[in-house]
Amino acid sequence: MTEIVVTGMGAISSIGLTIAENLYSLKHEISGIKKAKHFKSHYAGSLVFGEIDQSDESLLEELALKKGHGFTRTTLIAMKAFREAVSHAQLSPEDIASTRTAFISSSTVGGMCYTDDLYHDANMQGSPSEYVKNYEGSDHALQIVRFYGMKGITDVVNTACSSSANAIAIGARLLETGKVDRVIAGGSDCLAKFTVNGFNSLRILSEEPCKPFDTHREGLSLGEAAAYVVLERKADVSDPGKIQAVFSGFGICNDAFHPSATSDDARGPRMAMELALKRANLSPENIQYINAHGTGTPNNDLTESFAFSKLFKNVPAYSSTKSYVGHTLAAAGVLEAIYSILSIQNQEVYPSLRVEEPIADFSFQPTLRYTPEVAITHVLSNSFGFGGNCTSLIFSACI
Repeated sequence: MTEIVVTGMGAISSIGLTIAENLYSLKHEISGIKKAKHFKSHYAGSLVFGEIDQSDESLLEELALKKGHGFTRTTLIAMKAFREAVSHAQLSPEDIASTRTAFISSSTVGGMCYTDDLYHDANMQGSPSEYVKNYEGSDHALQIVRFYGMKGITDVVNTACSSSANAIAIGARLLETGKVDRVIAGGSDCLAKFTVNGFNSLRILSEEPCKPFDTHREGLSLGEAAAYVVLERKADVSDPGKIQAVFSGFGICNDAFHPSATSDDARGPRMAMELALKRANLSPENIQYINAHGTGTPNNDLTESFAFSKLFKNVPAYSSTKSYVGHTLAAAGVLEAIYSILSIQNQEVYPSLRVEEPIADFSFQPTLRYTPEVAITHVLSNSFGFGGNCTSLIFSACI
């Protein structure tokens, strides 16, 4: 595998509007899961969410965009995270617009985040809303492409919760084959009635902030976020100081077991991790930390733990940072990839919050407190989506 490195990162989530703010919250065990302030829903009073603490109006003003031009919340948070990532990577306007720059993004709800407007527009009730042309899942990416005048390869992925992890993997393949010189990869999903109602129908939403890997876990907490990383070939990076981490490998598979659950024998999660290790030319004992998928649902946490027990002779430190931000759907893979890179850079592990009684079926347990001064060279980051989509990424220190 051609050595691929991360040269820029950008993120907005319920625990921070920038990478620096996210890092501060991770270090200080500050969760962003609470009652929603901006999201209007029938369930806003009974459920908690990982909501970004910034209104649409504030985002429009910060990004110097005009109201009335169809900028959905999915697009607004995507543009904010994208801007931080390209600035961090020191990309010029010419670099961003180059035909040698690819943009691979992802979303599950896309422009359907304004579900009420979608309903009225689809049923031709009253005058068309400003979003009538912006409901596609790819709209946020198209808006960014137009804003920056991008001319390179553009694609949008939807493989549910593994979407942005797959976007990163696709970006790496484009670099390996020499089709592009840099890739901006990630995803964006905001809270939406469409999503909340769908997950609520599955009865997997918790009324209290989620507690992944706890025996008494009751379900997941939905969150919203956008995040992007800039990928380049290491050989093309003239300034070593730009390199944030090495993207060592990835594994993608589908266990084809169930529309919304992983198999009891965890064959999908285990195979994804095995493929990532093989591609990175690493063995299980080389991994010092796992940023687990860890949704807080009964099925996921049990099967993921089972996969750990089968793959690792000694399970390394692991935790679910979804306990901070909730499940951010298409953005989860890239956001947790960034958190994995921060773990490497700062040599620290961010815990699974609110775990009072770890799952008793196994002899190991997640990290329960912020743990600094940990020697971390390789991190495995898991993203397992609906439909059996399983993806594992490995990030490594640049030595």
